Amino acid sequence: MRVMYYAAAAGLAAAFTITTAQAADISGAGATFPYPIYAKWADAYKKETGIGLNYQSIGSGGGIKQIEAKTVTFGATDKPLGEKDLNDNGLVQFPMVMGGIVPVINVEGIKPGEIVLDGPTLGRIFLGEVAKWDDEAIKKLNPNVKLPATAIAVVHRSDGSGTTFNFTNYLNKVSPAWKDKVGSDASVEWPVGIGAKGNEGVANNVVQTKGSIGYVEYAYAKQNKLTFASMINKDGKAVAPELKAFQAAAASADWKSVPGFGVILTEQAGEGSWPITAATFILMHKIPADLEASKGALKFFDWAYKNGDQMAEELDYIPMPDTVVELVHEDWKTIKDAAGNPVFAMN
Repeated sequence: MRVMYYAAAAGLAAAFTITTAQAADISGAGATFPYPIYAKWADAYKKETGIGLNYQSIGSGGGIKQIEAKTVTFGATDKPLGEKDLNDNGLVQFPMVMGGIVPVINVEGIKPGEIVLDGPTLGRIFLGEVAKWDDEAIKKLNPNVKLPATAIAVVHRSDGSGTTFNFTNYLNKVSPAWKDKVGSDASVEWPVGIGAKGNEGVANNVVQTKGSIGYVEYAYAKQNKLTFASMINKDGKAVAPELKAFQAAAASADWKSVPGFGVILTEQAGEGSWPITAATFILMHKIPADLEASKGALKFFDWAYKNGDQMAEELDYIPMPDTVVELVHEDWKTIKDAAGNPVFAMN
């Protein structure tokens, strides 16, 4: 059985497969986390303007490499770059949308949200220390659920991934053993499990593998009707992955506090907060090699900020607040031509 999102993505592929004759089309590459919403926005933007988006969903690491090499107009990453990396590469970084990362499982007889996990137990599963679904640690959290003695098959990302960065950032905060043995980054040395490329690959492997557990951006779980686990959050409350829980986690974010808006949203306080919430970011050069291409990309992002909120919420992404969009627009003034003039002028 193949993941159904592939079929959905194929239906949107017209927005992402553009002929080279259309010079105004926009090129980007990077994170798989936001691919569903970028595809949806691109389809609507193409219908409205005739301008397409050629976006390669190759993972955050690939997106960073391509924007640094100037082979695309923008890169996309869920692992925000720090101030030094931004300055060294002459890049501007801004958040585009937020969403939730969820544990997804394939356990016979278990319904979506029926199993509850906490951070330490999730860490032990991905360390290989909790190896069966009827382990006492899982039983203790789920006394009324009939758990099979099935072996747990861990599925993780094999590519450089912002989703992995945020997932392991969360595990670092809740599991001292994870922090000591593995750590947090876009790529880590996984103690156990099967590697797969992209959110799509992880979702596909979970669908195909009995007893498996993986982690994906929630839109992939929703589109593919994958079984997800609920989580115990920082306040000790069991929460399900849904828009209001992601919004609760993002509500107190201080976007001004970090250069390049690089706020990490994992393990936020609040009774209703989803513990593995993340933003996804766009990277562009401050002095673009192709001014018209950069102007076209900024027009698309401006359109998405103004017109894309409902589409984002339909896929359970969180639109950026208006106050943050105003800050981003101000930051766009640093994207200039060689003479020092801003590439994009607000209407």
